[in-house]
Amino acid sequence: MKFFKNNWINNREKTIGVLATLAVLIVCLFVFSPYTTTAGCSQPPAVRMVPQDFTQLSKSCGPAVVNISTVKTLTSGGGRVFEHFFRSPRDQQDPFNRFFENFFKNQPQREFKQSSLGSGFILDKDGYIVTNNHVIDGADEIQVKLKNGKEYPAEIMGKDASTDLALIKIKADHDLPVLALGDSDKLEIGQWVLAIGSPFGLEHTVTAGIISAKGRVIGAGPYDDFIQTDASINPGNSGGPLINMYGDVIGINTAIVAGGDGIGFAIPVNIVKEIFAQLKDNGEVTRGWLGVAIQNLDPELKEYYDVDKGVLIAEVFEGDPAEEAGIRANDIILEINGKPVDSSRDLTRLIAGLDVGSSAKIKVNREGNEKMFKVKIARRDMDQLLASGSDDSGRMESQLGVEVSDITPEISKKFNLGDTDGVIVVNVAPDSKGAKAGIAQGDIIMEINHQPVNDASDYIEIIDDVEKGDAVQMYLRRMNKGYMVVKIFK
Repeated sequence: MKFFKNNWINNREKTIGVLATLAVLIVCLFVFSPYTTTAGCSQPPAVRMVPQDFTQLSKSCGPAVVNISTVKTLTSGGGRVFEHFFRSPRDQQDPFNRFFENFFKNQPQREFKQSSLGSGFILDKDGYIVTNNHVIDGADEIQVKLKNGKEYPAEIMGKDASTDLALIKIKADHDLPVLALGDSDKLEIGQWVLAIGSPFGLEHTVTAGIISAKGRVIGAGPYDDFIQTDASINPGNSGGPLINMYGDVIGINTAIVAGGDGIGFAIPVNIVKEIFAQLKDNGEVTRGWLGVAIQNLDPELKEYYDVDKGVLIAEVFEGDPAEEAGIRANDIILEINGKPVDSSRDLTRLIAGLDVGSSAKIKVNREGNEKMFKVKIARRDMDQLLASGSDDSGRMESQLGVEVSDITPEISKKFNLGDTDGVIVVNVAPDSKGAKAGIAQGDIIMEINHQPVNDASDYIEIIDDVEKGDAVQMYLRRMNKGYMVVKIFK
């Protein structure tokens, strides 16, 4: 009996020892696990989940992606095949390319046929296909090839150069696979995406990556709002879909940067939703027009106007809706129909999306007071641009190294300045305070420290009254850019 008792005690001690050891190991595994949340990097479990592969996604979405080939009639020296890819496969700086272009530059113009390739995806079973405008623009023939090898001629149903989107249609003899449209507003940076297309004519090429950034402005047009991705995109991917992990289209692959390996851009699919009906019904997109030139508020302008948001109206065009409603230059637009306006891109999209002839309630900040205007939206036809120029007469120079001149009728006429108030900068001394602050020749200085500048004498007098060490805030208009505030310490 004593033997069994001692044996049980020994076994119990061994068991307790084993359990204690296991407990220590479990704690160690938890503490030193790479998946454990630490103070330096708090990551949810989803971060660890990497797709094993994209096979199923490729199989389910691939059949609705099409290859688009076009034939265009061009003259010798015609445009680029891949307009929105900034460089053709042969770099335009190639010495042979330059020699070829220079040799034929003065030769008689001849017509020739040019073939090009792009991508697209089927939007509905009636055969409507979304692609880029630059893929089909000017095409004499458009041929669509499905993944099953069948080919069909396509007809252009509508196109919009401003967003580089187009809608074409085929008449198929069987049911067509389609892709669903997702919600690009819900995209998060870092999400996995798949691009399918025909880069360099290699049909149904699948590449994967993540959303690198949103809201990119790359200078492609007035409605820039691109998704940036590192999924490999090349010439021929144009018009193809960018797909999320649920198989929904969230973008249309459109552009790359020359030499920017791993940087591609896609049009958010929500823009397609906005204009699809118009392209289908009317063949074009009709956009609203307010009749103003606008610009974003940089930190200096926000400080100058004592506001923290909004978009500055740089100019109001005569006879257009804004002027008729009473809106003025230097008003700051805060809201459109109750929707906040934080950037010029916001304002452009909100106004463009309004129906022509409809009324919009526009809230502005005018000299520190909020005002509401009711504006009847017109149709957008073209943008109006500011002129530029400078002159060298009637000079007066301040202690800041900035030389200015009165704006005479001759100067105004010569440089198309209209009835602009202020003085024009004719010279900026190198290494002066004005030069270091960014004042440039041709700038129109309209106010200094909120005091109007009507002529060169006003300019000198106001600056002379500023104490040494105090700030001089110059409110100026820079040609082809708009209004800005430059701060200089005297």
